[in-house]
Amino acid sequence: MLWFTLATAVPVFLLTLAGLYGGAWAIVALLYLTLVVFTMDRLIQYASTDKDTHQEFPGSTTLCVFLGLTHLLLIPVVVLALSGHTGLNNWEKLACYVLFGQYFGQVSNANAHELIHRSNAWLRRLGVAVYASIFFGHHASAHTKVHHTWVGSHRDPNTARFGESVYRFWPRAWWGSFVAGLQAENQLRSRSKVPLKVWSHPYLTYGAISATSLAVSFALAGWMGALSILAVSLYATLQHLASDYIQHYGLVRRRLANGKLEPVGAQHSWNAPQVFSAAMMLNVPRHSDHHLNPSRPYPNLRIEEHRMPILPKSLPAMGVISLWPPLFRAMMDERVIAVNGGSVR
Repeated sequence: MLWFTLATAVPVFLLTLAGLYGGAWAIVALLYLTLVVFTMDRLIQYASTDKDTHQEFPGSTTLCVFLGLTHLLLIPVVVLALSGHTGLNNWEKLACYVLFGQYFGQVSNANAHELIHRSNAWLRRLGVAVYASIFFGHHASAHTKVHHTWVGSHRDPNTARFGESVYRFWPRAWWGSFVAGLQAENQLRSRSKVPLKVWSHPYLTYGAISATSLAVSFALAGWMGALSILAVSLYATLQHLASDYIQHYGLVRRRLANGKLEPVGAQHSWNAPQVFSAAMMLNVPRHSDHHLNPSRPYPNLRIEEHRMPILPKSLPAMGVISLWPPLFRAMMDERVIAVNGGSVR
């Protein structure tokens, strides 16, 4: 748990200090989330872990709760910082925009993803609150009810198609997952044997939390506060969708003779073995094992390099590379064809 704590909890305090005081704290926080993460990935030796461990990791759930609650507390900090209420100058505001957007996109979203897969209702609600506070609540429905079912097929909006750029993927995945998640929730509710109240619809909950986040931001700093949370949330969401884009780029499930899709396998997700950046994202880069075992807690996720597709760089590095589609395709397309057995459908 040491790596998970260092990679995720330390930035909470650095971001708070950067948002309140700027200056050297903003520089330190930027260095931590970029240079330190890159350096630690290079320094920490990693190895394939193919043991199906059931070892308990004390503190793993506590860390998730801490990250969820502090995410909600960081929203007022970034709103006040970007709107000028903490006295930051322009470069400090820009630094905070990058810092908080990156943290919300890579850490808060990863933590929310972990929480919505938990069996405890209160943990799931905390995950929903994190997602919806940055206007991405529908992902709680689309991820569990659509993505995990239809990954590797055209029925999953969050599976990137071969040759598709991240710029085309972003709007298609956001809107597609919004609609698909809504349809899935409506179908689930229609099959209920007990009449359900309209106000119990999950999408109304997502909307209410998002509206609260916007209202609190407006109350703290007026229109600049509202624009600040919207801007940071957009940046965070684009990072989250870029991770989806990379982790399933071009990988497809075969259609069996009976017309059904083959079961989800280790070959249907891209993985990254780097230790520290994976810890920062609560092992999201160990993505194949997550799809094979969605309820497995993040410290227990395995990576088996001999049978799981491996990205050429860490997931954050590939996120940057994806912004230049020719370079991204030059690095990935041959790998996709090899994993798909020559197929790019």
